Amino acid sequence: MNRDLSLLQPYPFEKLTALKAEVTPPADLDHIALSIGEPKHPSPSFVHECLIKNMAKLENYPTTKGLPELRQAIAGWCTNRFKLSESTLTADNHVLPVNGTREAIFAFTQAAIERKPDALVLSPNPFYQIYEGAAYLSGAEPYYLNCLEENGFIPDYDAVSADIWQRCQLLFLCSPSNPTGAVTNLETLKKLIALSDKYDFIIASDECYSEIYLDEAQAPVGLLQACAELGRDDYKNCIVMHSLSKRSNLPGLRSGFIAGDAALLKPFLAYRTYHGSSMPIQHQLASIEAWGDEEHVLENRDQYRRKFDAVIEILAPVMDVKKPEASFYLWAKTPIADDKFAQGLFASQNVTVLPGRYLSRDTDNTLPGAGYVRMALVATVDECVEAAKRIREYIEAL
Repeated sequence: MNRDLSLLQPYPFEKLTALKAEVTPPADLDHIALSIGEPKHPSPSFVHECLIKNMAKLENYPTTKGLPELRQAIAGWCTNRFKLSESTLTADNHVLPVNGTREAIFAFTQAAIERKPDALVLSPNPFYQIYEGAAYLSGAEPYYLNCLEENGFIPDYDAVSADIWQRCQLLFLCSPSNPTGAVTNLETLKKLIALSDKYDFIIASDECYSEIYLDEAQAPVGLLQACAELGRDDYKNCIVMHSLSKRSNLPGLRSGFIAGDAALLKPFLAYRTYHGSSMPIQHQLASIEAWGDEEHVLENRDQYRRKFDAVIEILAPVMDVKKPEASFYLWAKTPIADDKFAQGLFASQNVTVLPGRYLSRDTDNTLPGAGYVRMALVATVDECVEAAKRIREYIEAL
């Protein structure tokens, strides 16, 4: 077996399962899970109808590149959403459908990294663990950029040394952030593009939470949008990943896309052809419908706003918690160690949250996720309110 498999750490939810196994929750309280970022809002009925209508497509092999109509729908959505110059992001050369952002993140890393002893993949810390695993299995070393409160939970890119940038082959961004909800601003994106030019590394921006934001007048900016502002219409060394999982409450559809620099996507398509990860045709047709509709996305954001308002009103008097810029996560400080907090909360209130330490790595004696828990407000409004009341009761009893 590949010896690099030994470098993979247990997934956060494996650690959480072991933590919870040490205690027994109260049997008289229904379990409420705020730990997993799986949307629970109803998915669009028109997507269901499209899938049923096209079930006969199961008889056909899908192509790796996907339907031209899907790629055109994605290119059009990107162009409108991120204010791109017309006809610069083309269906033929700049877009590939993928089976969710997780598949794209992992597979793109394998295709992008040139195996050298000193190769680095830079990522935020705390982070989505696929960045780390993809780095290890590509033969690179992960390098963690701490996201601390004093810097708005965005890495301090100015503190990164020239030596690290020179070794960097791939920089992962996550904006809006999982787990903090922080958004990387346009000025920072432009700075990173300039660094990419200077040191010749790829920027891969995981933007799967971009359509869940709380201020309707302040949609999060994207990496391709920064390229457009710079007149960088070839999107050189810039790649973005998006998904219907969060935007449209379709995590089971496994539908997303990767878009950007055509010079990177051409060899990546060759890799995926061998990888054998084509999206089923009926899923592609349903995805066209989803990318073409914004009404259900607006309603989705409204539901999250209602939950954030209600939950923060309950928790603010007893917990250091602030409304994020985007995403459906609350990144909340804990009055005791985050793992002990999560375990005690489960034991006394049958509510599950994710300790922040499980989402981060210790660097220079700093574990940036320690002292926080991630709460995914994916359940119904009533369940989120009930969970918030139980969390408050737990904290008040400490």
